[in-house]
Amino acid sequence: MLLLTRPPMKFVSMLFVALIASVSIAHDLSAETWQGWNKIEFQIEGRKAFLIEPAKAAPGNPWIWRTEFFGHEPQADIALLKKGFFVAYVDLQNQYGGPLSMKVMDSFYDHVIDKYALSKKTVLEGFSRGGLFSINWGARHPDRVACIYNDAPVCDFMSWPGGKGRGKGSAADWERLKKVYEFDDEQASKSLLNPIRQLEPLAKAKVPLLHVCGATDDVVPIEENSILVRDLYAALVTITFPCEMASNGVFPNSKGRSGAELHSWEVPSLNPKAGGIWFAKT
Repeated sequence: MLLLTRPPMKFVSMLFVALIASVSIAHDLSAETWQGWNKIEFQIEGRKAFLIEPAKAAPGNPWIWRTEFFGHEPQADIALLKKGFFVAYVDLQNQYGGPLSMKVMDSFYDHVIDKYALSKKTVLEGFSRGGLFSINWGARHPDRVACIYNDAPVCDFMSWPGGKGRGKGSAADWERLKKVYEFDDEQASKSLLNPIRQLEPLAKAKVPLLHVCGATDDVVPIEENSILVRDLYAALVTITFPCEMASNGVFPNSKGRSGAELHSWEVPSLNPKAGGIWFAKT
């Protein structure tokens, strides 16, 4: 015979605490701050993610999505937070803009749009290898992108980390990238997943591009990356912004810029129909 007895109060208390904890884990947390702004932390498919809230959101809840190296040389992010932009990030280190990262970025986008009512068009920010993510995801969803801001971006993985041109490359990163994309050297050279081969959807949607880069960069050579993007993009869409080449190799190229200079690229971000590509002088 099964005897039903009232559980001891200690057990009830422990169960209550456990239930409260499980509810908390399921919700986003906002106990921390970043540079004085509220930081909402959560996980997307097991990966660390967060959203930085401006003190007062600009109309439409605009946001910039940093794809790599969050917190390093954050001049643009801070400048836009002051203008009412949200700043977003999901940790996709060592994914190099590959297929898995695209799926995680899709989930991240859905989460912040549904839960925080952010603008349905984001500004993608590709810092160095972050360009692999910004171009590939932008090409995957051009209708979700207001503009792309890239600082010394990797646009062709054969240049970096492949090192198949003038650049130094990175042997360790190249091996990791090939595993992520599941191809060998020969397949990589022909892959349509290379960001440099993904520009057409962005051009058809007239997504503005802003690349800030140094002419003497020997890690991510400008002629194998940003200049190549410029020339290919120009063949696909009318350029409506001036193109200026940098005369030095300063990296990152946003370093030392004033807030006013950084805000200059907000024009294309708020006018997504303009199209074109703009290389800012450093």
